[in-house]
Amino acid sequence: MNIMASLLSPTTILKQHNQMTICFSPLKPTLPTYNNNVSFKSTSNSSKCHAFFDDISNGLLENGVIQSGIVQFERVTEDLSDMQRWSFVIFGGLTWIYLTARPGVLVGAIDAYLLAPLQLGLDNLSGRRKNLKSSDFVVGDKLGEGSYGVVYSGVLLPKNVNVNVNVNVEEERVQKKRGGRGKAAITTQLDVKSKDKVILKKVKVGIRGAEEFGDFEEWFNYRLSRAAPETCADFLGTFVADKTNSRFTKGGKWLVWKFEGDRTLGDYMKDRNFPSNLESVMFGRVLQGVDSSKRNALIIKQIMRQIITSLKKIHNTGIVHRDVKPANLVVTRRGQIKIIDFGAATDLRIGKNYVPNLALLDPDYCPPELYVLPEETPSPPPAPIAALLSPILWQLNSPDLFDMYSAGIVLLQMAIPNLRSSSALKSFNSEIKTCGYDLRKWRDYTRLRPDLQVLDSESGRGWDLATKLISERGSLRRGRLSAAAALRHPYFLLGQGDQAAAVISKLSLTRK
Repeated sequence: MNIMASLLSPTTILKQHNQMTICFSPLKPTLPTYNNNVSFKSTSNSSKCHAFFDDISNGLLENGVIQSGIVQFERVTEDLSDMQRWSFVIFGGLTWIYLTARPGVLVGAIDAYLLAPLQLGLDNLSGRRKNLKSSDFVVGDKLGEGSYGVVYSGVLLPKNVNVNVNVNVEEERVQKKRGGRGKAAITTQLDVKSKDKVILKKVKVGIRGAEEFGDFEEWFNYRLSRAAPETCADFLGTFVADKTNSRFTKGGKWLVWKFEGDRTLGDYMKDRNFPSNLESVMFGRVLQGVDSSKRNALIIKQIMRQIITSLKKIHNTGIVHRDVKPANLVVTRRGQIKIIDFGAATDLRIGKNYVPNLALLDPDYCPPELYVLPEETPSPPPAPIAALLSPILWQLNSPDLFDMYSAGIVLLQMAIPNLRSSSALKSFNSEIKTCGYDLRKWRDYTRLRPDLQVLDSESGRGWDLATKLISERGSLRRGRLSAAAALRHPYFLLGQGDQAAAVISKLSLTRK
């Protein structure tokens, strides 16, 4: 009651002649007063405002609300010696440094337990995270297949299209195989009316580990859509098939991305005219006044710069992809390289997919250490403990360098034509292992007769970068360039020709 009296007493003082004066803290400017007739006049009421807030504070102090807190704090600080105070400050500082050190346990926890639910709520309110179902799509051609999923092109049907089109299109597909022509008309009509092209990935049913990796891929795509959206395809969400037919299996999970390109870097590399077949895509036009060998080197450098830049952003979020290869690098219509297939990725910030020995990785692109974390720890601790230990594990093991070896293999394949076939790559991996993962020794040892013209150009800067990516790890698990260090390598320092190409590329991206 004393508090209420102290709170109410100033209002009776401040009301005079039906005029109410608005008072704010002395720390803020005082607003003009106004009466019931909404006529404004300037008066000085600072003493009244001070009295108002003094009454509040005095009322609280009289009841011991603030006073007791101050007394308790003073007692705690008085009980601590100067050494203890400094120890407390140092401990707090070290704890802060540890929690914010790479890969950022604190930031990861905030993202997982605050930003992720917040994004879910906002996406649901805005309609971005749609309630997808199998009848919303026409599934097109198969684009690729991995250990745990099959990728298709497709179309997200407009709301005014009858859902039975799914069945009709499937029937017309069968007719086309028999020589019919009905499907072409339906598909053409649908493509003209809809711009909602998508990429769908069907998670395989009945394959051990497939369901788990599908969940991981969903989580990582949402994670990167918050932290580094420019590194991966625009993720639309997932749905579970509610029926079984030629495309869908009831209960099977599907992941959906916005269509940004149906060709990967691996698809382009299969063409004999690679990398010139990407010149207009990467730069928007044919580079005039530059001979073919230099143009090829510029195209490869532009691709490599994008790959490593994306890896740097992904690694900065505490994520290691673990399956970097040309088939997982989509080339968009705007000449951007986007990384896909995060089913094998791991996030050390919160211990997501932490198990070091549970992944079917491509042996042609794996580094000699095989696992992101030491093989001696095949059974990981619970996720919260794994997350708390992640800064130590990151410093001891540099797990991001796992992806950098794979990036080095991609560079070799782009620059050396006779390493682009699967058989040649397997021979290379056998030879590089024999040479102790020393690329210089391999150059003298190999029987593949590689064409090293692109890597040897520009004073051999490309070759030097390759040797620092494709290498064995040292005793302290260092060695091999990180993404940040690779971007500082002389290979990426712009020369005169590079500057012109970079300007052209930037202009072409802004115009599209």
